[in-house]
Amino acid sequence: MTFERLLHVNGWVLFGILGQILFGSRFIVQWLASERRKESTIPVAFWYLSVLGGLILFAYAFWYRQDIVFTIGQSAGVFIYVRNLMLIRRLSRQRAAGAGA
Repeated sequence: MTFERLLHVNGWVLFGILGQILFGSRFIVQWLASERRKESTIPVAFWYLSVLGGLILFAYAFWYRQDIVFTIGQSAGVFIYVRNLMLIRRLSRQRAAGAGA
């Protein structure tokens, strides 16, 4: 990779940086939530940041970088993040139904 290519910034690169910031911030959210509870925990915001960051990085990898390795890695993760949100939502509904009984 040449130094010129490394410093070339366009809309796609800014979009990719946004995805990386969202994706990376999920670790800060998880760390702060764990510190607050004084135990390891994964807040729901972690999964939303994972989905948003993962989708942006997927789009960046697929359409701009055209990198199959990066694209596959991001697509697999997005399915896992969405599935975790589905499981959290199901548990929330079950708890709400149990509380109303």
